[in-house]
Formats: sequence, structure tokens, C-alpha cells
Amino acid sequence: MADILNVKVNEFMAKVIAKNPGESEFHQAVKEVVESLMPFIDANPKYKEAKILERMAEPERVIMFRVAWVDDNGEIQINRGYRIQMSSAIGPYKGGLRLHPTVNLGILKFLAFEQVLKNSLTTLPMGGAKGGSDFDPKGKSDNEIMRFCQAFMTELSKHIGADTDVPAGDIGTGGREIGYMFGQYKKLRNEFVGVLTGKALEWGGSLIRPEATGYGSVYFAQEMLATRGDSLKGKVCTVSGSGNVAQYTVEKLIQLGAKAVTLSDSSGYIYDPAGIDTEKLAWVMELKNIRRGRISEYADKFGCEFVPGKTPWGVKCDCAFPSATQNEVNEDDAKELIKNGCFVVSEGANMPSTPDAIEVYLKAKILYGPGKAANAGGVATSGLEMTQNSMRLPWTREEVDARLHQIMISIHQTCVKYGTEKDGFINYVKGANIGGFIKVADAMIAQGVV
Repeated sequence: MADILNVKVNEFMAKVIAKNPGESEFHQAVKEVVESLMPFIDANPKYKEAKILERMAEPERVIMFRVAWVDDNGEIQINRGYRIQMSSAIGPYKGGLRLHPTVNLGILKFLAFEQVLKNSLTTLPMGGAKGGSDFDPKGKSDNEIMRFCQAFMTELSKHIGADTDVPAGDIGTGGREIGYMFGQYKKLRNEFVGVLTGKALEWGGSLIRPEATGYGSVYFAQEMLATRGDSLKGKVCTVSGSGNVAQYTVEKLIQLGAKAVTLSDSSGYIYDPAGIDTEKLAWVMELKNIRRGRISEYADKFGCEFVPGKTPWGVKCDCAFPSATQNEVNEDDAKELIKNGCFVVSEGANMPSTPDAIEVYLKAKILYGPGKAANAGGVATSGLEMTQNSMRLPWTREEVDARLHQIMISIHQTCVKYGTEKDGFINYVKGANIGGFIKVADAMIAQGVV
């Protein structure tokens, strides 16, 4: 039976690869989902007859455009902009805008594909999309970033809208960039609508939105631990990254009585066995959000170890929170984590574990929360921001946090429903993929061949 399923997966992937050559991250994301879904689709032939998987792997629309802008030296710069509108089966397109030199079509298609299932899991009516540019905000002046964002939005504005496509922030796209983009959209369209999320509170943003992805991944870990009668209290946790997601992961871990001992950036990681407390975290936020410094400065400031050029997965821990970028945990890293006693992995980043690493987690039967489930808190709170914009009514911090917490509990329940195996082990990968798929697939069938 397994051999037959492998043949079907390989045949499907051969077609995807042939249609999307050179897009390795997209191939990886689709294969991981297809491997989970193929047995379910075989048992439910209506999805096979409607060719739902084939349609889901094909974006509804791919938009690529030139972004020309002028730097502070008066020199013309050219970047490439993208928007992948993957699926609108259950709501308007929704997904972030990534500004990073590594951005390309394959990475954005993988992110958009993942976003479809992630958004479905949130229980909110949102389709899936992703976009961005190979522009690098690092080292640019505020005026250069403003001119880029205005040029980028001049083209993107033709393809988005509050009921069509609502982009959000992502790597390289924070409050400053969202502000410049929103201002340009408002000027071009002469309307004040909730067309972007991640806005400042003064003009339509939501409380808890900056914290949501990090908080959500911790809430998901908390729910996973509860299935074994355990909690985060007293747990030693490794966290990668030092940006928005990592910062608020650490904040929520502190609140729940856990001890975070690592943070990282592209230069390496710090290991603070005493734990990152509230005061140290505030210092990190000032370092990263205002001074744009390197995490190595933390080691100098607080007298702990800095390990250059490495990720923190060799540090002994109970729980790991990969919160930096895709494919940051490989097979050897995963084996090292297990060897050192880690039994919980909750992904704050998108697809941070390679397929081989995921295989290690599942074989060891640890509590593993894949990104599409564990980090869905960010887009869920973006959805809550959309709701508040539509109502022209802001909610309190407590209201938004309570709704976020409940959404993460609901996502966990969906994963348990579809991922519990005969021996009682909860395969959260399978549960998230099937749970996210069913809602989208049923909507596609109901809406006909479109």
C-alpha cells in the first residue's frame, strides 16, 4: 500500500516539477502536503475526481512587475515585485509581503501555497497569497525605503483591495514599510480602507498584531504539552531569530514560566543559561528594532556566550521554537535536538524544518507543531484586524489576545481531530494538512470549475 502511495506522490510531483522548474522550495512545500493528503484523497474520491490537488498547486494568478526608484545618490535602482494570488476559495487573498534579496518566484509560491492551508486552519474567511520584492531594506535610508515602497505600491495597487487581496507585513516589511505603502495606496485610490494589515494603531491597526505570531506559536506548544498532562512552566527553550517573531515568543515564554536561553541572527547565536528575562528582552528589542544591531552585542552586554556562524540547535533544551526562516533546521540539527532531550518543536517561522528533519521528529514521536498550524497566529490576528477595519471599531488588547488564544486552541483541536493515529500519537503534520485542505477543497467543489 505504501509503495502504491509513493508512486502516486512521485507521479504528482513529477508534473509539478515539470511545470515549475527550479522552484525547490515550492516543490518541497507541495510534496510535504501531498504525502499527507494522498491516502485521505484515495479514501475520498470526490476530491480526486475534481482534481483539487492539481488545482491547489496552480496559483490563480501570478503577478510580476518592475519596481524602479531613485536612491539618495540620484541613481536609478530596479527591483522586481511579485504577488502570488494562490487561492480565493474561502475569502479574499491574504498573505504577507517579503522584502529580502533572496526573494524569488519559487520562495513566494511555497509561502503562498502554505498560506492557503494556514489561513483555512484559522477558521477565518481568508484565501491565500504571498508577495514581495528582492529589495533589501537593510542599509537604506528612510527616504530610500519610502521611495521604493511608493513605487512598489503604485503597481501593486492595481491588483489588491479590501475585498480582493489584503497583504500584510513579513520579513523586511514592518510598520514603517506598511505605512509608506498604505499612504501611497490611499493617494492613488482616494479611499481609506483596510487594504493592508500590520498598520499602526492610530490608523486602523490592531492591538496584539506585532505579538501574534510569537504568542501563537507558544500557545500552540502549550496545547500540545497539555495532551500529555504537561505545561511550559520550568521548561528550557531555545529560540532562533531575534526579530518580531522571536522577540514575542520569548515574551510569552517568560509570562508562562518557561526559560528562553537563545536568540540568533545571520551572524550566529547567543546562549544565556541564566535565561532571557524581561529586562534583557527589552534591551534586545531596542537593539534590533531601533538600533538595528547584531545579536553578538547581547553577549558583550550580559556576559554570555556568542557562537558565530551557527544555529542554536545544539543547545540542550526541552522545547525549540525555530523563528527565523525556512529550512533552518536540517536532519543533523533535528537529531541533535532529540539527543539533547528536546521533545517539543513549535515553528514560528514558515517551513523552518527540512523534510529530513520532520522525519526525525515524527520517528521520535515528539510534539511537533508545523508552521502552518503553530505560526498561524500572525495571519489570524491580521484577519481580526480586517474585521475591526470593516466594523470601524477597535477591540481592546485583552479582547484580541483572547480571540487569538481561542483560534490557536481551535487550530490545535483540528490537528488532533485529523492527525491522531491508531496508537494515540498525534501527527500534527497530517492533521494540519488534512484539516486545512478539507475546508478549501469543499469550497472549490461547491463553486464549480473556476
